[in-house]
Amino acid sequence: MHVNGWAVPALILIASYLVGAIPFGVIVTRVAGAADPRSVGSGNIGATNVLRTGRKSLAALTLLLDAGKGAVAVLISEALVPGTGPLGAVAAFFGHIFPVWLRFKGGKGVATLLGITLAVHWPTGLVALAAWLLGMLLSRRSSVGGMSAAAAAPVASAFFFRADLTLMFLALALVVLWRHRDNIKRLIDGSEPRIGKGG
Repeated sequence: MHVNGWAVPALILIASYLVGAIPFGVIVTRVAGAADPRSVGSGNIGATNVLRTGRKSLAALTLLLDAGKGAVAVLISEALVPGTGPLGAVAAFFGHIFPVWLRFKGGKGVATLLGITLAVHWPTGLVALAAWLLGMLLSRRSSVGGMSAAAAAPVASAFFFRADLTLMFLALALVVLWRHRDNIKRLIDGSEPRIGKGG
């Protein structure tokens, strides 16, 4: 049976979005009987906010699952149709930020960005991961680590002569920075909380 040329990419786009939209921060806290991350701190569903519920293990699990779903979306897309990994990456990323299950109110995209970056081009992913860790260690602020990782991805891909990926990483980095606009304001006025603190 003949399948239209757009049908498979469309299915990959939809499936990757739905994978990215899985709200692991809400799921793991609910299963563990912890506070809903949407009720504390910034109100988003990412690992940093899960940490504000007082459960470090749940925050670490959320981080791994949010990164994992991005990587899985890329790897499955690439396995189904070689060359569609970036398509799956973008869909999963926006699925996390705008999850249909939560009325399109999701996270800031950092963990999912790290997962898709590692899956799309692991050398770039390692640089982004290092920037994330270094940014957090030096500043003790999760937002700085996340923005550092996002900014590092397009620079690293260009350094590795992956111009085909640089524009995508740049676009995703700009979205991450936009999602952190309140954090940027707090960093400027000195009120951004350190890791493990409230706010």
